[in-house]
Amino acid sequence: MASTIRVRAVASGDSTEVQSLIQHPMDSGFVKDSKGQIIPAHHIEVVQFEHGGKTVFTAQWGPAVSKDPYLKFSFKGAKKGDDLKVSWVDNKGASDSLVAKIQ
Repeated sequence: MASTIRVRAVASGDSTEVQSLIQHPMDSGFVKDSKGQIIPAHHIEVVQFEHGGKTVFTAQWGPAVSKDPYLKFSFKGAKKGDDLKVSWVDNKGASDSLVAKIQ
């Protein structure tokens, strides 16, 4: 199965800019389908980015985040060629992770 995560991390000077797109339905549990049935809640709860064994960014999400969420942030202390690990876990126990090289 292909990863649901896309990451681009670019080091420039002492800062690294990270952009990430995660494919996920992010269903709130408040929307009905075409038959009038409630679509059960299915959303990412935690997204985490790690560099050098340390967490550099954590997001705790709920049902209000839109489908296929996009993140952008920067952090200090990385250099080109370093690994950046991103992982997420949703409210149904599903998860995914990816290790990307910083450019």
